[in-house]
Amino acid sequence: MGKRTTRRVGKHIIHLSAECYPVAKVGGLGDVVGALPKYLQQAGLRTWVVLPWYNKPFVQQHAFDAVYTGTFQQGSRPLEMTVLKEQNDVLGFELYLIKIPSLLDRDEPYGYADEGEQFMAFQHGFLHWITETAIVPDVVHCHDHHTGLTPFLMYYCEQFAALKKVPTVGTVHNGQYQGWMDWNKAILLPPFDTWKWGLLDWDKTINPLATLIKCCTAFTTVSEGYLGELMTQANGLEHLFAMERAKGVGIVNGIDTAVWDPERDGMLPHHYPLGRVQSGKNKNKASLCDAYGLDPKKPLVAYIGRFAGEKGADLLPDIIERLLGREDADLSIMVLGSGDPQVQGAIAHLAKQYPGRLGAYIGYQEELSHRIYAAADFLLMPSRVEPCGLNQLYAMRYGTVPIVRSTGGLKDTVHDIRDPEGYGIMFNDANAADAADAIVRALVLYADKQRMQRLRKQLMALDFSWDKSAGAYINLYETITVFKSHTGK
Repeated sequence: MGKRTTRRVGKHIIHLSAECYPVAKVGGLGDVVGALPKYLQQAGLRTWVVLPWYNKPFVQQHAFDAVYTGTFQQGSRPLEMTVLKEQNDVLGFELYLIKIPSLLDRDEPYGYADEGEQFMAFQHGFLHWITETAIVPDVVHCHDHHTGLTPFLMYYCEQFAALKKVPTVGTVHNGQYQGWMDWNKAILLPPFDTWKWGLLDWDKTINPLATLIKCCTAFTTVSEGYLGELMTQANGLEHLFAMERAKGVGIVNGIDTAVWDPERDGMLPHHYPLGRVQSGKNKNKASLCDAYGLDPKKPLVAYIGRFAGEKGADLLPDIIERLLGREDADLSIMVLGSGDPQVQGAIAHLAKQYPGRLGAYIGYQEELSHRIYAAADFLLMPSRVEPCGLNQLYAMRYGTVPIVRSTGGLKDTVHDIRDPEGYGIMFNDANAADAADAIVRALVLYADKQRMQRLRKQLMALDFSWDKSAGAYINLYETITVFKSHTGK
């Protein structure tokens, strides 16, 4: 192959991620990567999102062009890859999917025994593609541990030397998951400077999240509060985050107000603007309660999310018993979620025990989540760990009062109504008693109809759009690009 001419593209940001809504979404990572690049593109940056190929409806329903085919070596195994570009940029940015037979051609992002090899192939394939085609972006933005090896490979693999001066940003969406791999997997990496092996290591394993933090030019967390918490609660990486604090920035996630808009949301049976929030929520509440046999005249408390320990979902059965087990209980509860089998079983059992008072959907359904945000009076988030939290932002956009534990991004975005300017209900400890007490406070608030109406309008008027957050990312990109050009590091 002849010598290539490197092509420099101005203001070009590439986001590398395992998820992007609506292509593939498991949690908040997918929402962020589906929204932030669109706002960056609108601000004048050329923005790409690169994902693994998944056998998902979005992929099946949209047209893609093959823009690159090639082969690279992962250990002793040659891997054939195809890069596909969505033809019409329907998401508001350029979307690229990397397809590799038997590794990046699956139905779901996660849950496979060879997940380490899966995401190693994704990162290696990405770098192979852009190096072979002489694409040199201004910034490569890596999201979570699935892409955490990328800065190391860019800076310490000779075959990717053309990318050595490209600055990288790593965003930590959830520091509890780190992508640990045994050192016997190192043979699958492309040849690298073995003197730098310590950058891959943390506690005698290859730790992609630790590698990301060590090697990236700058890293962000999805709220200011979470940046501080990672120094004391990071599943073994506390010391690393403290050491690298100088290159960390907390930027609160925004929400895509074009998708989450009660006045235009196509998933709602009844639309409503801020001026008709009361009547609009009442109509949506009546529709949801009719579907699940609940009383629309009672206050409705909802939980939406994964049944996981970090979300405090294991507390739900006890919370529900404490509230619905009382003879004077005057509320309804709606739960949408899945995950821990014990929690799933307990919720299903309680739904039978309290018919007409507890509605439950075990699983996840995007349309139903929108309907619940619009119908509920309160949203409960008893999280033990919440790096940013998006559910509370969606809830407030729909005039629903958040009931949240004071942690991470929840603490940054919700202020208790005890404060004159407050608009939510907070509690300190992740236990069922404190959460139930917070809900009792919510029921007292609900009885004050005038205050509830004012509060709903206040919530809907809050601005949690991506505009401000995207501006913070643009400032960061500009800073690290200048830093790289001046230092050459």
